[in-house]
Amino acid sequence: MTHEVGFGDSQAAIRVYVKNRPNLIQFHQLDRLVALNKQAIEQINAEAGNGWRKVFNVYAKWLFALRPQYIDFSDIRSWQSLRDDVLLTLGSKTALLFSKPDFTMPALHVIAGRQYAKELAEDDSVGINLIWLDDEFAIDTHKNLVVCPYFDYRQLSNIKIDRLCTLIKDMEAGRCEPL
Repeated sequence: MTHEVGFGDSQAAIRVYVKNRPNLIQFHQLDRLVALNKQAIEQINAEAGNGWRKVFNVYAKWLFALRPQYIDFSDIRSWQSLRDDVLLTLGSKTALLFSKPDFTMPALHVIAGRQYAKELAEDDSVGINLIWLDDEFAIDTHKNLVVCPYFDYRQLSNIKIDRLCTLIKDMEAGRCEPL
């Protein structure tokens, strides 16, 4: 088991891995998983730039589109409410991780960003065998892993969020094949 570093719930059913953490002093030395709240996300958005606002927004939009496959968000009426009230909080079953993937945790693992996924695939200690479905999406069904574009509006647009949701459903049903 690797030591997880990032934001969210230690019991996350959905674990998203990104290469970089917010460039804020309090996170430079972060060495553990910490749950966030609405105020923490707002602070990161205000102080770390628009890129992090996009990450949180796209993560919430994707989860809202994916529901209830992994987590029952039936009482949440919008992706904005999901972002503000649930995302990366204690008990949310969601995590955003800056550490290498830990596949001993039963979860849907998502690497956000093609280049980062390629770097991790070259690291023998990670142990992933990616099957690229196209230029942007890849899977490793043995690890319950999906690679998708980075969580940014231009890279992971609404159409690609829908594709990601379909891909996850197909992967779990054993219907994923390269294009």
